[in-house]
Amino acid sequence: MNQKVKQLLEGKGNNHILPFLWVHGEEEAVLREYMGAVEASGIGAVCVESRPHPDYCGPQWWHDMDIILDEAKKRDMKVWILDDSHFPTGYANGALKDAPAELCRQYVYYSSVEVVGPMKSAQMDVAAHSKYVRNPFAPASPFSMGQGKERRQFDDDRLLSVCAARIDQGYDASTLVDLTDLVKDGQLVWDIPAGKWMISVNFLTRNAGSRENYINMIDKRSARTQIEAVYEPHYARYKEEFGKTIAGFFSDEPELGNGQMYSHDNAIGADQDLPWSDELEEQLKLRLGEGWRVKLPLLWMNGSYPEEAARMRYVYMDIVTRLVEEDFSKAIGSWCEERGVMYIGHLIEDNNSHARLGSSLGHFFRGLSGQHMSGIDDIGGQVMPGGEVYPKKALISGRDGEFYHYMLGKLGSSYGAIDPQKKGRTMCEIFGAYGWGEGVRMMKYLVDHFLVRGVNEYVPHAFSCKAYPDPDCPPHFYANGHDPQFRHFGVLMRYLNRMCELISDGIRVTPAAILYHAEAEWAGDYMLSQKPARVLLENQIDFDILPTDVFAEVERYRTALGKELKVNGQTYKVLVVPYSQYITQAAVKAVAELKALGFPVIFINSLPEGIVDGDGGLLKELAGCQVVALEELAGALKAMEVPEISLDKEYPMLRYLHYREESELFLFTNEDITQTFQGAVRIPCKARVYAYDAWSNELRAVEAKQEGEATVVSVELPPYQSLVLLFDEAEGAEVKPAAAFNEVLTLGEGWRMSLAKAIEYPNFREEQAISSFDNVGLKYPEFSGIIRYENTVELPEVKKAELRIEDAFEGVEVFINDKSLGIQVVQPFAFDLSGHIKAGANKLRIEVATTLERERYHAPIPGDFMARFSKAPVLGSTGIVGEVTLAIQR
Repeated sequence: MNQKVKQLLEGKGNNHILPFLWVHGEEEAVLREYMGAVEASGIGAVCVESRPHPDYCGPQWWHDMDIILDEAKKRDMKVWILDDSHFPTGYANGALKDAPAELCRQYVYYSSVEVVGPMKSAQMDVAAHSKYVRNPFAPASPFSMGQGKERRQFDDDRLLSVCAARIDQGYDASTLVDLTDLVKDGQLVWDIPAGKWMISVNFLTRNAGSRENYINMIDKRSARTQIEAVYEPHYARYKEEFGKTIAGFFSDEPELGNGQMYSHDNAIGADQDLPWSDELEEQLKLRLGEGWRVKLPLLWMNGSYPEEAARMRYVYMDIVTRLVEEDFSKAIGSWCEERGVMYIGHLIEDNNSHARLGSSLGHFFRGLSGQHMSGIDDIGGQVMPGGEVYPKKALISGRDGEFYHYMLGKLGSSYGAIDPQKKGRTMCEIFGAYGWGEGVRMMKYLVDHFLVRGVNEYVPHAFSCKAYPDPDCPPHFYANGHDPQFRHFGVLMRYLNRMCELISDGIRVTPAAILYHAEAEWAGDYMLSQKPARVLLENQIDFDILPTDVFAEVERYRTALGKELKVNGQTYKVLVVPYSQYITQAAVKAVAELKALGFPVIFINSLPEGIVDGDGGLLKELAGCQVVALEELAGALKAMEVPEISLDKEYPMLRYLHYREESELFLFTNEDITQTFQGAVRIPCKARVYAYDAWSNELRAVEAKQEGEATVVSVELPPYQSLVLLFDEAEGAEVKPAAAFNEVLTLGEGWRMSLAKAIEYPNFREEQAISSFDNVGLKYPEFSGIIRYENTVELPEVKKAELRIEDAFEGVEVFINDKSLGIQVVQPFAFDLSGHIKAGANKLRIEVATTLERERYHAPIPGDFMARFSKAPVLGSTGIVGEVTLAIQR
């Protein structure tokens, strides 16, 4: 029998959850109370969130941390620490406020004028054009935490170059000319040739960017400030706890910080300031030669000779992301490793930002290179039930549902699988800023969404120690005892821990690989990786996203090319390359070698036109590679027998995960929120199969038959539900047979209803008789809490009985004769009463816990920007909606 399942059945298992614990300088009793609340939820760790604390790394912080660590040791819990006093990571606890200018962020930008020649001895005031002037009409961001009212002004703006190019029919890169040597005393004098020209003044400044007083991620000395200001003070105070109670540090959304704050359009080529450093300048000289300055306009300008711009932009982005990797991510990761702790976190991935500058780090894989888990986050309505395409708006901007549903989770779990340092671990920060209307039903959907994509570590957002209601990015678990669903949340967290344990320490079986699109986006026209990802997921073909780096750094990623492509033990049957105008030399060489070995590589729509970092002649090696249209991709993969599993009918919303450790495990989820999946699933395993119910922690029998070397399993999977199948023997464990009933009784009469807020429970009020189960919110529009339904049911002698509740909002607990039969949070609400009922009168009690949305909906909202996420735009139902029935077997 699978040893992990055996341990789980015995109530054992590791912790995989580390929720944010928001501290604001509360009293000792409150901190200890909240540590107890976390433990009561079945969680064995916290990540102390420092953003709202008034005295990070000061006396109050150390006082509070002493208390938290003391409670953690008493409760055998682990503590993680968020690594800055302000969001996002990189503020270095204010260390840059008065630091020397050379440690502060620097940017390259340009000013341009268009002129018509010929014109003899034309004069231009270059000095005036090489100073950065901030737009006084630009709106301030609500996220500008840690920023002063008046920005620090630097006086070291510096001219880099003055260039000109013809623009008669678009920007003509072949006519670029360097005019820098013609500048004397800040004045350019130039005999302008005939035609239309653009003169670009390229200069450096520290006065641009979206934030001040943040470290420069591409400057080794500046990035080191983060360690000196945050990491080392914690080590000095808690050295003995490192690697024991203190598990590690968490970086939250570090960024390059150029351009507009929280724009998702900070792609190279956009009209924006760009990150700069002395290290970057030296690398540009090495890779582009002494004429590098004349090519600077190509970072912004598009026109003829696109291969020149492609190469310039690729080289720039490649250098930037490598410097982020070395100067920031790996530097912190190495520091942590040397002291026995881990480094985790995530960057901003939102709406494809993961391959862009600005609010992210330019390259998902390089930005997280030094971390010991892969990391992503899902907040503010990004992943939503039914949200594969709509809505188009989320937290603070537009929403690309295709990215969130088909790319985000797989992007994270891919890195966890292919990087040896991450040991198969992928973390997701989850639940935050969905509003008070987010309850355990939504949370169950969200964790299943990421579990089936291979995510196995979670940071729930958040336990806030601030007095309820804290308007900052709710919901908040426990909420000083005001959370009606707190016990239900605890059941969900125990389920989540069990599921994570099942998909840790082994191998995800992913038959396909999709090439990461970052380099293609930097260089020219491209296809987002989620386009083929969607096709594969909707056809039950699992995959990993692979960066080109796996072909350039074969030792690090343990890459092996052969009849199969192997990366760190992951084995792939096919490589899918989304359309890219340009490709890297490492990718071309790898594809050519794979093709020669008989390994299939599929290019979508067309082959690349050029190579951004090498000899274009190598493109001939791609001749003969298979090219298919995106809409034909699924058929091509099926013809090559790439899929592992097959269904007896098409069902695009069924997701699966194949995990291999001691035995073969298959996890299925139904992401259609209205339809139940009913069908036969053919699985390539020949062994006894049973189901593991991680919610109830029980084994269950399944209907299956052998067909050759495969097993066909009959599956019925309602919305919001998951199914774990294990191909293994179940010696020594009880496997519950499928229930069969021959009569259904409707329990429509004799019900009494009463109400209690969470802080009043179990003292109920407003008791009343009801004749039907309707939305309680229509009668009590401001009520949030627990709704109790009571009845006395006369029953005959029965062998088996199951209580069924058509629907309820949200968390349901059933009591029969005062004994709890457990908690459920999603449909179908079915409770096994067998062995708990008797012939004659039985006391039946159903308690339904609501969210806090109605209570908060009618309360005043403070002026804080973040408070807008407190209020639900549409109010959902509360209580039982529909029929309550009893299925029996006499």
